[in-house]
Amino acid sequence: MRYILQSVILGSLLLNPLPLLAVDEDLAPESATGLMRHTPIKADQELVVTAHPLATQAGYSILQQGGSAADAAVAIQAMLTLVEPQSSGLGGGAFMLYWDNVNQQLHAFDGRETAPAYADETLFLKQDGAPMKWWDAMVGGRSVGTPGVLAMLNLSQETFGKLTWNKLFDDTINQAEQGFNVSPRLHQLLASNINPGLGRYPAAKDYFFTAAGDPLPVGHLLKNPQLAQSLRQIAKQGVESFYQGEIASQIVTSVKAAEDNPGKLSIKDMASYQAKLRKPVCMPFRAYRVCGFPPPTSGGVTTLQILKLLERFSNEQLQPGTTSQRQLFTQASRLAYADRARYLADSDFVDVPVKALLDTHYLQQRSQLISTDQDMGKAEAGQPDLVLSRADDRSPELPSTSHFVILDKWGNAVSMTSSIEMAFGSTLMAGGFLLNNQLTDFSFVASQNGKPIANRVEAGKRPRSSMSPIMVFDQNNQLISALGSPGGSRIISYVAESLLVKLTSDISLQQSFELPHVVNRNGTTELEAGTSAEQLAQPLQELGHQIKVRELNSGLHGFYRSSGGPWESAVDPRREGSAMGN
Repeated sequence: MRYILQSVILGSLLLNPLPLLAVDEDLAPESATGLMRHTPIKADQELVVTAHPLATQAGYSILQQGGSAADAAVAIQAMLTLVEPQSSGLGGGAFMLYWDNVNQQLHAFDGRETAPAYADETLFLKQDGAPMKWWDAMVGGRSVGTPGVLAMLNLSQETFGKLTWNKLFDDTINQAEQGFNVSPRLHQLLASNINPGLGRYPAAKDYFFTAAGDPLPVGHLLKNPQLAQSLRQIAKQGVESFYQGEIASQIVTSVKAAEDNPGKLSIKDMASYQAKLRKPVCMPFRAYRVCGFPPPTSGGVTTLQILKLLERFSNEQLQPGTTSQRQLFTQASRLAYADRARYLADSDFVDVPVKALLDTHYLQQRSQLISTDQDMGKAEAGQPDLVLSRADDRSPELPSTSHFVILDKWGNAVSMTSSIEMAFGSTLMAGGFLLNNQLTDFSFVASQNGKPIANRVEAGKRPRSSMSPIMVFDQNNQLISALGSPGGSRIISYVAESLLVKLTSDISLQQSFELPHVVNRNGTTELEAGTSAEQLAQPLQELGHQIKVRELNSGLHGFYRSSGGPWESAVDPRREGSAMGN
């Protein structure tokens, strides 16, 4: 029997336009647009959880046709390109964890964007040598990296797919031609002026706004024949048409044509892009083995650090939602984010001491810095490798991302985070999809006080990310959970705390997603507005925290399986996601 998750809109929150001249990382470009109640579904085998019902249906349809989790991932990403364009798409990048249940092996597929061959450390510097303002750098071609998500999906599907490539795009092609109804979330993001560059270039302006210049209304039937045409070419000719053919030319032309802020992306950059297969990072935590993605994302290492730093504390001290748990979590976060800022970047270009950062003895020593009754203030990075001398990163990382999970009938699973960076990316379009602005994830300056910054711009380099696809295994190496979230640099906090809560308490994964967020990225402690987290303001201030109440708009999606029980979905109430399974 098939079960479909029902979602009920509970309300909506006002959106405030962002400043035009400066970026404040305390702001979240993809702001809250309401809450939805989700009832978890239980499934014996196939299960799909994504950020949009049409994407969930597209992935589930592929599973019903005999496809694998790798096949379904292609269909889901194609549909998200159409129906959730502000968050991810063919013009962006992604990280995928793939569990091969037959061979009991975990794989990490890297589809992160790369810097053009002609990019260097001056990419985001003005003529006087000062770094550009983030908004000036983000909109237009300068910020566009070589898109990697399609190459990555092709690599994973060639390895683990069961259906033919050309069958995986049918649902999105049909939907793009027939049109889909603009959701309340998409409308509100357009109406909020969340990305002030969205009306600057004709393609996006004409697509997302009416002839009168108004944002498309809720329920508007939005068709995208250009995307349908692009997907037909990709389905028929393979990824070569994207990286070497007509679509590649359209992408490069769009980047160059942004005369107010042109980019350096070339046809050669497109043709030379390669997705990579990397080794996942894993660490024991209590009775579990938790695995994440290695650099160039910081998500896996930092999430594992947070968990390990808290392992010595009792379940009573970590009781979900209490002042004690929030105090301990924020302190572990401070320590892990400090290490993240100094050491984590693309390991193909710089020496990243992953083994040292995850060393048990090192983390046990760092954990002793955590106090139960006093905020430590700004944490300093540790010295896991005494040889390295680095300066802290200076890159704003803002959230426009999507996460989905898939389980197929063979027990194979996908946990994939996909992004175009800022909401609506660079605001440039090509072939019916938005192009990323991921190069702004690099540090705008290359060094500080004579010390190099690991995440500086270099040709061909992948910018550091916070995307954190996660999988959890039991003591018998059996998969029990997969999850992840959007949220910029807060992704790590959202995922780490949900994991911590689930693995140290009896509450469900769905309940852990519904808990109010408390975030500290080694600065101000942020409390989720409009939730019971606001009640923590006074007790945390008494412990020395500087508090800010704000929207914390995660998009957690995942599933979990208790010993001997069915799989159970979990969908973040803060977005419009859904689940399907059998």
